[in-house]
Amino acid sequence: METLLKVDGVSKKYGGKLALNSVSLRIGPGRIVGLLGSNGSGKSTLMRIAAGLTPPTAGSISVLGKPVGKETRSLISYMPDLPLTESWMRVKDAVAFYRDFYDDFDLDKAREMLDFMNLKENDRVSSLSKGMGERLQLTLALSRQVNLYLLDEPIGGVDPVARGKILDAIVRFYSEDSSLIVSTHLVRDMERIFDEVMFIQDGVIVLHEEVESIRINRGKGIDDLFKEVFGE
Repeated sequence: METLLKVDGVSKKYGGKLALNSVSLRIGPGRIVGLLGSNGSGKSTLMRIAAGLTPPTAGSISVLGKPVGKETRSLISYMPDLPLTESWMRVKDAVAFYRDFYDDFDLDKAREMLDFMNLKENDRVSSLSKGMGERLQLTLALSRQVNLYLLDEPIGGVDPVARGKILDAIVRFYSEDSSLIVSTHLVRDMERIFDEVMFIQDGVIVLHEEVESIRINRGKGIDDLFKEVFGE
């Protein structure tokens, strides 16, 4: 299988704290992958390194064989756990900003997603609820035509109805020849969309397995296994 994302021995230190400890993994195309761990486990650090926003202390990381950096910016769309929009914007301003900034932004797809998400172009970003704000951030991230999508806690702090809508949108609108990595600690809500999962604990990948394999070989769902591994 072709390797889309390749991580080799990546570590990250912040002062004396080791946030990632020699992480290695491979992700192929056409996968929705859950990066699952408690808060502070290293999820966001790994996502930021994969997105090219922070360098690793050690190790290497590449997308389609290209080292993460300037060359891979057109291959990756990153949705951080904090919004990238400004409070003065309306929804249409946020869309225009992304369209101007990214050559690969698909305006037709963005409009289709806005409609699906029940977002109006004249809605003020500052007046959106937490759930609607997350829907907007997801629309902006998924409307780029790239190979790898990185979504950091896309349903954190939103109500169950909004969570369902966001998950439905991920499944419906992501491109099947690309891959999508979703970090979350809300495993029960999200496990239905994953093809494979990675458990990260104290900066170490302690499990990376196909969801179907876990269900068949271990006889349990992802949420039950997560609680067993992490003691939650």
